[in-house]
Amino acid sequence: MSEHFPCALLRVDFMSIKSPASDLENWGWNSFFDDQWAHDRDAIPVRVVEVHRSGIRVVGPQIDEHIQRFSSITDDEETVATVGDWLLLDAQTKKPKRLLQRRSLFQRRAPGKARKLQLIAANIDTLFIVTSCNQDFNTARLERYLALAREADVRPVIILTKADLTSEPEQYLIAAANLADDLLVEIVDARDPGSVAGLARWCGPGQTVALVGSSGVGKSTLVNTLSGTDRAAIGDIRSGDDKGRHTTSGRTFHQLPSGGWLIDTPGIRELQLTDVSDGLEEVFADIVELAAGCRFNDCSHEGEPGCQIQAAIADGVLPLSRLKNWRKLAAEERYNNASLSERHTKNRAFTKMVKRATKHKKSGELD
Repeated sequence: MSEHFPCALLRVDFMSIKSPASDLENWGWNSFFDDQWAHDRDAIPVRVVEVHRSGIRVVGPQIDEHIQRFSSITDDEETVATVGDWLLLDAQTKKPKRLLQRRSLFQRRAPGKARKLQLIAANIDTLFIVTSCNQDFNTARLERYLALAREADVRPVIILTKADLTSEPEQYLIAAANLADDLLVEIVDARDPGSVAGLARWCGPGQTVALVGSSGVGKSTLVNTLSGTDRAAIGDIRSGDDKGRHTTSGRTFHQLPSGGWLIDTPGIRELQLTDVSDGLEEVFADIVELAAGCRFNDCSHEGEPGCQIQAAIADGVLPLSRLKNWRKLAAEERYNNASLSERHTKNRAFTKMVKRATKHKKSGELD
């Protein structure tokens, strides 16, 4: 039975902390991060809890500071800190020294022709994929989120909201559960603390959860109920298509009464896939298994003899829509990876050119 926690936001007095090691564990610190800290014990571990254009907010033992945004260059690529990251600060200057390796990272393609990667959140344990029991329910979108979660080795939990608006919520539950084996699906009334309390098992001390889902599905309401506040603004629903207006403008980090941490991300209409081939294979394991049994290794699954995928569709075992979703997401992943590779190649070439020019200039000055 799930334990019920009082719905009141836990306000943390970071400056009163006396025991860094134990309190770090409450914030999600574990042996994975401790091993990286082993050779730099003089540095102060802090976690990024807010990201703004002007800077970031970090918290840790006896520190709660707004500092400039952190970035570093590694292998000719820029790495920036995002919500959920762990940084090591210089004990004297309080300036960031190093970004610790992440256990997980969610990112998406930013809008526009540049198609740069935009970091969403790091070091997540559980991803709450929120959707509603109305026209917003979309299996293709859910499969997209599942692929991202599987690739990052993050536990996905599908949260169905607004079940009171339909007479047959079980249909949505079955449709969601059938997307993958052993997939966890919960139906909640996002406005009811008693109903939401069932999610507490994923929100215990040291656990970090994040919410994703399109606008209007009840993410802000769920955040408010989990935290016991009205910090997340709630938008109206447009009539006709059940779509909502975006109400979350930045990525922030809340501590919950259950002791866990919740990363609230802006409403994401589409997450584009990058480097998630393993995640796709897990989400579409049934198709991968069928493809392995095709007569030809290069089977396109269109009309070749001995195609096990087409046979499964003909027998009613595999829905054609699932095959279409797999093809669409696989093509998107290949396209994004190609674009990313091209940009990395250009960035490396430019960096080398700058280094050569700098070296040549210094040589000329010496002469």
